[in-house]
Amino acid sequence: MKKIKPIKLSSYKTNTSEKLTSAEMGKLWATYMGNSMASFILKYFLQHVDDKHIKTLLENALQLSEEFMKTIKGIFEKDGFPIPKGFTEEDVNLGAPRLFLDEFYVHYLKYASKAGLSIYSIAIPLVFREDVKEFFRHCMDSTMDLMEQIKEILMHKGLISKPPLIPVPEKVEFVHKDFLNGYLGNKRPLHAMEITHLYDNIENNVTSKALIMAFAQVAKDEKIRKLFERGKDLTTNNIENYKQKLHDEDLPSPPYLDDLITNTTFSPFSDKLMLFHKMDMFSIKVRSFGNSVAVNGRHDIGMVYLKAIMKNSYFVENAARIMIEKGWFEQPPAAADRDKLS
Repeated sequence: MKKIKPIKLSSYKTNTSEKLTSAEMGKLWATYMGNSMASFILKYFLQHVDDKHIKTLLENALQLSEEFMKTIKGIFEKDGFPIPKGFTEEDVNLGAPRLFLDEFYVHYLKYASKAGLSIYSIAIPLVFREDVKEFFRHCMDSTMDLMEQIKEILMHKGLISKPPLIPVPEKVEFVHKDFLNGYLGNKRPLHAMEITHLYDNIENNVTSKALIMAFAQVAKDEKIRKLFERGKDLTTNNIENYKQKLHDEDLPSPPYLDDLITNTTFSPFSDKLMLFHKMDMFSIKVRSFGNSVAVNGRHDIGMVYLKAIMKNSYFVENAARIMIEKGWFEQPPAAADRDKLS
């Protein structure tokens, strides 16, 4: 495969002595926080894993997570930027009983890797400083390599099915006026991008549902536990709506993962870590639903996504309120408050 032709302009090149921009600060901060949380989750997973291939996968993921944090810490220290507190050994109990079966770890890593790739792909066009650019390029490349290992294990062990097959078009065609129908009139079959996003959202949400079900099972704070239970019901409703759209077209959908959770009620994680994790996951869902709306054509599917965006946003707000109430919500980098300066 040929590489693109180089373009030679001036000798100007961003250097590492330039100040970090808001985009660079924000994306580095978010990447640090996410990997701070992930590192302790992975350390716990490694306490309870039997399959040697899945163990190696977890070790690779943990190595990347710790490497990413170390690099960000170095950039922040050079710029006098305070290192986020994130999460510590107090947020995990490595001696807690097994909460998940080995297979769940692979599905979880696929979900987490998708979230990471989303962050890095948005960051790359927005960052300019050389060390930050190189870092996010490395994050993207490393996470893509990890994703290939994840998919290889899922396929080799028969833990996942590929997205549905559809016929190859016989010729180029242009759509008719009923293309947008969904409630009234002729309803056309789903097109490839609609199927892709329905499948992807089901795959993400069955992992999310199993995780929040486990968190509800072990959460100590009653208010947080009830929020998790509402989140589980909301996620189940989302999954069933997406599955029905595929089943209406006689297309298969990914199965639930609920049976990969054990019956322990002893929590391996702090309520703070679990609440942050679900707030983050539901935020990523909102972004994913927005992407799905963007490539959708049918009114009925668009409405399903718009309702999901509103309900999932409400969950994120409720989770954020509890985080703030508990004093757990770390302040992201922000613009100057000019009113207080005058």
